[in-house]
Amino acid sequence: MIKILVIEDEPESRDIFLDSLQAEGFEAIAAENGLVGIQQAQEHLPDLVLCDILMPELDGYGVLTTLRQNPLTATIPFIFLSAKSTKTEIRHGMNLGADDYLTKPSTVEELLEAIATRLEKQATVRNWYTAQSQSVETSDITDTGKTPALHFIFPDCPQLSKVFDFIEANYDQSIGLGEVAQAVGYSPAYLTSQVKRLTGQTVNRWIVARRMAQVCYLLRETDQSVNQIAEAVGYQTEGHFFRQFRQYHGTTPQAWRDA
Repeated sequence: MIKILVIEDEPESRDIFLDSLQAEGFEAIAAENGLVGIQQAQEHLPDLVLCDILMPELDGYGVLTTLRQNPLTATIPFIFLSAKSTKTEIRHGMNLGADDYLTKPSTVEELLEAIATRLEKQATVRNWYTAQSQSVETSDITDTGKTPALHFIFPDCPQLSKVFDFIEANYDQSIGLGEVAQAVGYSPAYLTSQVKRLTGQTVNRWIVARRMAQVCYLLRETDQSVNQIAEAVGYQTEGHFFRQFRQYHGTTPQAWRDA
């Protein structure tokens, strides 16, 4: 069952969203403010987050920034729901890494359409990762034990060559948006905007793409344990690795290897 987190401080709006989602067969989780929303996201790792902007404790921008900085939640699709609808406000939300922006009041149909679009795109990305990881088996291992820089993982985009070169050289370390931005001399917000505009994906998604390609190669071509592979590609905990692998492949690493 697809799990959706609704972060909304107005009880009436929150209940409408929850009822609508549950009626469509989703598992809906509620949070009454931004701080609770972050806790719920980290605990439940939903498939998608719907979030208001103007809230007590922590606003929606703060929620998104926090989730994007945590590797566990960095790639969860995120949709803003807000009465704030100026071009500047919308652009600010998108620059922070939001996937979509709905202005209130929105109809249930508009909400469900936005969710369906995001989930479909997420499924496309997952299938893309699977296709790329299957292609890795045709590549040779380098002296360092890494697969070579693979043209089918990173797009041919000269403007972002330094970004992808850094990811290629360091994906097996504990890196995220902040480290990549510092390495190429951009602010995290500007880098997020540029990468998403040119590739349609976030920096964290490209890091995961490179890791997953190496993971699938090692699962197929070596007898290393799953824990050894997780450490080899930069995951600090086995739990994080398992959750992210399942998010993108829909199964566990061992089941993928057996299949």
